[in-house]
Amino acid sequence: QEDSGIMNKEQVAKDIEELREEKNCAQATAMGICKNSDIEVDLDEIANLTAVFGGGIGGTFDEGTCGAVTGCAIALKFVEENPEKRPAIMKEVFKKFKDEYGSVTCGKISKNGEDKSPCVECCVYVGELVSDLLE
Repeated sequence: QEDSGIMNKEQVAKDIEELREEKNCAQATAMGICKNSDIEVDLDEIANLTAVFGGGIGGTFDEGTCGAVTGCAIALKFVEENPEKRPAIMKEVFKKFKDEYGSVTCGKISKNGEDKSPCVECCVYVGELVSDLLE
């Protein structure tokens, strides 16, 4: 049995991949992270909270932030009980994501929404990163 508060990174990745089949990037990332937390969370509520962040915030693609990143920001409220730790975790996610993908802008990663092939990978990357950072 895993220690309390530590997420199973492989399970987070698997859940995000499955959720991404029906949900947008923000929803899949936030729900996958929250689902694997030991904090009880209403996943439908998470889906509703993050729905508008798909496609780089409201489908803006070109200028909007990647949904995997914004979904993570919302999930942190639910999975990191100490509010003072959340900004540092989010900053680390942002920095590492930008280093990995060259941008945090949805449109740059997805060719303005025309090529969503990197999307699942981006979501899984963030989920695994958060799993590591919360330990």
